[in-house]
Amino acid sequence: MSQISAELVLESLKQIIDPDLKKDIVTLGFIHNLEVTGGDVSFTIMLTTPACPVKEQMESDAQRIVSALEGVTSVAVKMDAEVPQGRGLSNNLTIEGVKNIIAVSSGKGGVGKSTVAVNLAVALAADGAKVGIMDADVYGPNVPMMLGTGYGQPDVVENKLIPIKAHGVKMISMAVLVPPDKPMILRGPMLHGVVRQFLSDVNWGELDYLIVDMPPGTGDVQLSLAQLVPVQGAVLVTTPQEVSLSDVRRAVKMFEQVNVPVLGVIENMSYFIAPDTGNRYEIFGRGGGQSLCDEYGLNFLGEVPLGMEVREGGDTGVPVVIGSPDSPQAAAFRHVAEEVARQVSIEAMKPELVIMTRATP
Repeated sequence: MSQISAELVLESLKQIIDPDLKKDIVTLGFIHNLEVTGGDVSFTIMLTTPACPVKEQMESDAQRIVSALEGVTSVAVKMDAEVPQGRGLSNNLTIEGVKNIIAVSSGKGGVGKSTVAVNLAVALAADGAKVGIMDADVYGPNVPMMLGTGYGQPDVVENKLIPIKAHGVKMISMAVLVPPDKPMILRGPMLHGVVRQFLSDVNWGELDYLIVDMPPGTGDVQLSLAQLVPVQGAVLVTTPQEVSLSDVRRAVKMFEQVNVPVLGVIENMSYFIAPDTGNRYEIFGRGGGQSLCDEYGLNFLGEVPLGMEVREGGDTGVPVVIGSPDSPQAAAFRHVAEEVARQVSIEAMKPELVIMTRATP
């Protein structure tokens, strides 16, 4: 019987290639706690996100490959994840404990951006990630309603706001700081102050992902966020019709100007499946999100169909990924969450990433 060694096991595991990072899992440093005792082999595969879409395939391949080695009698593979720290920008604040900030934005209102942001956050949390959501849509702060937290004010401990938690997600919003019937009348410098407070005066704790629900358009909040903190990337939400796509094009250009990578585009309200006939209807057009990605060389992160379950989840405070987990909409949001997590990992692991500085006026 051949003598099994750690070196032999590692060499065999080099057959497994990460499809996004284009390197084998040994070279990438994914193999941890490798132990070989006689014919018993155990190790951990440490992925870059708990929402990895190929997690099960990677585990199965590792089990099969190592089990096939002569002399191996048992293989124990543990899957775990450690989300990498996002890129840093020298002129920006860092938020202690927050690894990656993801801006969810749209060129115009009415495309379901907040619904996407909330379900994205909840889906990532359900996969095991530590997630927060910052409701920066200060003129229409709907995240507390969508998460079902109500409008009670957060606690303050040692001069820090403590985020309110729901469905495994930490949340802060202007809606829990200002009475819900009071209008939001804020100008540019005030908006900048609100964004800064939400970032620096909130005790977020340890987060893998901080999802920021941005206001629609390309205004002061977007610029403030990009100037204040190292945003790992932006996710743009659109609907298929041209009027929405034209506004998203402006958002693409805006994020380029402030050195924020666009992680990809999500097409919301893509189609409707009639529950009585099963027929598919493209109410707002077809293929707009994909064509936009082709035009700008962006990643198409997925399409989310229309459905009453999404609206009901937003109204009742139980997001569709929790309230109707078997629905097509929930499946679509889970897929989108995996794709977003994948793109964040790719950005964070790029060897060519360097510290960028912005010119000061």
